Amino acid sequence: MKRFLSIFFISSILMTSFAVPAFANEKELSISKQDQQKMVNVAHRGASAHAPENTMAAFHKGVEMKSDYIEIDVQMTADEELVIIHDTTVNRTTNGTGAVGDLTLEEIRSLDAGSWFSEEFAGEKIPTFEEVLDAFRGKVGILIELKSPELYPGMEEKVANALKERNMDHSKNKKIIIQSFNHGSMELSKELLPEIPHGVLAGLSWAGVTDEQLEAFATYADYFNPNQNIVTPTLVDHVHEAGMQIMPYTSRSQEQANRLFNLGVDGIITDYPEHVYHHPVKNN
Repeated sequence: MKRFLSIFFISSILMTSFAVPAFANEKELSISKQDQQKMVNVAHRGASAHAPENTMAAFHKGVEMKSDYIEIDVQMTADEELVIIHDTTVNRTTNGTGAVGDLTLEEIRSLDAGSWFSEEFAGEKIPTFEEVLDAFRGKVGILIELKSPELYPGMEEKVANALKERNMDHSKNKKIIIQSFNHGSMELSKELLPEIPHGVLAGLSWAGVTDEQLEAFATYADYFNPNQNIVTPTLVDHVHEAGMQIMPYTSRSQEQANRLFNLGVDGIITDYPEHVYHHPVKNN
């Protein structure tokens, strides 16, 4: 009996010693519901893992999945109409070819922007900026990216005018944010829309961004939104110390979303809104 008890006691110690690290790891990776509810959930080009990017179908899906914001990419046609598409050509996401800026709105609207993703979405069109504003204002936040504004002189003014015409140029509802990789464009846009939050997008080359650079951005930007691969605890702290928020792009797995949660970012731009817990709906 003594021998049995000794073996049992030793086995229990061994099992406990192996169990503790496993439990600790699980606890370390877990994210509280309270923390999840604080996280801003941005559907990248709409819920683009579930429907063709930058189409009304993807934006509706983002709303259905309870995203806080849909992210849209704005460009301009040859006849100076604002349209929603990511690439500077239509080649990848439509059945057409050519540069967005060389095609008229009529030509752009004649293209099929859904079949490349799935036959289920055959016939989806490239939306106009105004179409998206009218469909989603008051229903979801809109993160507006000015895509390659250096190709489209006057884009900032056109975006500002469309928002002003709809009385969407005020900060009260905090449901419009404008961002771009072109930081000069953001300075101009902030002058045109001083009450609207603006963000600077930062690619991999900004991994070594300095406090001085962040402070310069903070003179006109409210967000520093970097590639997720350059986000570190130090970067998050320094962005916050500069008075800005940080919403990295683009999370495409639950592991990536969990990592960003644990780094303490303010929001996550993702193709999969289900990976990021949404804010609870508040009744006014």
